[in-house]
Amino acid sequence: MIWQPSGLWKALDMDPSRPVVGKRFLLWIDGVGGYWVCLGEEVVLGRSISSVADVPLLGDLAACHARIRRDSEGYLIEAVREVYVDGRPVTHAALLRDGSRIQLGAGVRLLFRRPHALSATARLDFASHHRTQPSVDAVVLLADVCVLGPAARSHIVCPDWPQEVTLYRMEDELYCRSVGPLEVDGRPGRDRAKVGLDSRIAGPHFAMRLEPL
Repeated sequence: MIWQPSGLWKALDMDPSRPVVGKRFLLWIDGVGGYWVCLGEEVVLGRSISSVADVPLLGDLAACHARIRRDSEGYLIEAVREVYVDGRPVTHAALLRDGSRIQLGAGVRLLFRRPHALSATARLDFASHHRTQPSVDAVVLLADVCVLGPAARSHIVCPDWPQEVTLYRMEDELYCRSVGPLEVDGRPGRDRAKVGLDSRIAGPHFAMRLEPL
């Protein structure tokens, strides 16, 4: 079966090349979990006490241990310190594909996922006990759109939701879209609304909030 993009997806007019450098936020989804969301085209992975790292990890790492860069061709990981991809040492940079296994230092392990074929957004799943602080379930590298929903192709799988909800970028702003009415920061609206990095979003079957970092 070949999946065809839904009307909701095709309605989004996005340009993933627009940079939104340095912005990060936490996304807390009721009944699902928490996610560390990065909007920059370059993300620094490093130790948790570092002010340099976009994704600070509780582990024996350098302040800037590795960089993940996104461009029109995909994702690259650049080794600043010891990095392995699929068991092979990275001397300079390596291409990341859906399912690539990343190891930083002696034991911090991550799984790179790019589950949606129509989106450049990626996700880093934790494959070892090391986490961010505050602890979350995964890291989302948001390029154009983040799909939340019950399907396996969703960037964030919400198994009990009846349909998809999307967070997407337009003109350096963040929007939410649903097939039903939305309520943002207590204000009812239609199926699309602009959101801030501290917004609360609710629909008939879901609720979530953003928290700036």
